[in-house]
Amino acid sequence: MNDNAGQTRQAAVTPFDTAKLDRLMEEAGIDVIVATSKHNTQYLMGGYKFIFFAAMDAIGHSRYLPMVIYEKGAPDHSAYVGNRMEGAEHQNNPFWTPAVHTATWGTQDAAGLAVEHLKKIGKAGGRIGIEPAFLPSDARDLLASRLDGARFVDATHVLERLRAVKTPDELAKLRRASELITDSMLATIAAARAGSTKMEIIEQLRREETNRGLHFEYCLLTLGSSHNRAGSPQAWVEGEILSIDSGGNYHGYIGDLCRMGVLGEPDAELEDLLAEVECIQQAAFAKVRAGAAGREMIVAAEAELKASPSAAFTDFFCHGMGLITHEAPFLMTNHPVTYDGIDADKPLEAGNVISVETTMLHPKRGFIKLEDTLAITDGGYEMFGDRGRGWNRGGA
Repeated sequence: MNDNAGQTRQAAVTPFDTAKLDRLMEEAGIDVIVATSKHNTQYLMGGYKFIFFAAMDAIGHSRYLPMVIYEKGAPDHSAYVGNRMEGAEHQNNPFWTPAVHTATWGTQDAAGLAVEHLKKIGKAGGRIGIEPAFLPSDARDLLASRLDGARFVDATHVLERLRAVKTPDELAKLRRASELITDSMLATIAAARAGSTKMEIIEQLRREETNRGLHFEYCLLTLGSSHNRAGSPQAWVEGEILSIDSGGNYHGYIGDLCRMGVLGEPDAELEDLLAEVECIQQAAFAKVRAGAAGREMIVAAEAELKASPSAAFTDFFCHGMGLITHEAPFLMTNHPVTYDGIDADKPLEAGNVISVETTMLHPKRGFIKLEDTLAITDGGYEMFGDRGRGWNRGGA
């Protein structure tokens, strides 16, 4: 058993803004947070993620459940609860939390160690912030049964707000992720030939991203007039278009873009259709800056869309992104992901990162889309992966 709970430091040097987190916790009525999602534990641990469970959580009859415990106003009471094998990680690169409990193999022993730590810091009966969507029922049941008098509060919003404004290091990772994905997509389009199947093209993209140091997440791909983005044996045919929408991450930070390809030369109609999509994107970009409400961007894009000849089968969408593909700022309601656009009327902040996307489902020419990543700045925005936004030739 590797349990370093007794090892403390004189002062905890946290990798996040404790004053901001304390304020958010006070507003939400939370005394102590027990974070359990991979993305939030990674954030609170300064980017650390255990490689052994990077792809799968299940082990034996249970699953890996990392926990970060943070008490409002008392970072020196913080703890990390992790798997037994993480003791070696801590030895090589010590975790910042004064208490480290690397002694778990499943959810209930993790929850049991959390209970012990909460009792030790005198917060067993407090208002405990949890992530309901990321706390298994058996772990929550154990917490509830052993923490007499505790009240559980949803801390999801608090942790989303904490991550909303990216640090320079986070922005650098998001920029790198976007650049590497763009390079990978352009190389994949160029490598595809007449007869290349969707499954072959997706596999090519996976290799391109992996070889560039990205962790491949997904590829949504269409060929020809089809709007179906799932993998299949469908083959690319001369004169047809291709849309390639991929997400991959760089040190945990998401890149998510869409680019277009064509096998041969684009005809005048295709040039015009992609130009319509680009005009909608540019209308949105023109309203993006720190201090402007997100709704300004949406209204401008939707006005341009309404005037488009292809408005009947075209859609505009924008969303925040960072460690996950949809995070604060939340700008549109249930469009298509089911959450409320609670930030549409709030000013964008420098350091927010958003995805802006326009999708045309043309009934004859196919799926035509641009998706771009923008980092909000005081003077406007910086676009990440800003290339390949026209028609890219396949078979090059």
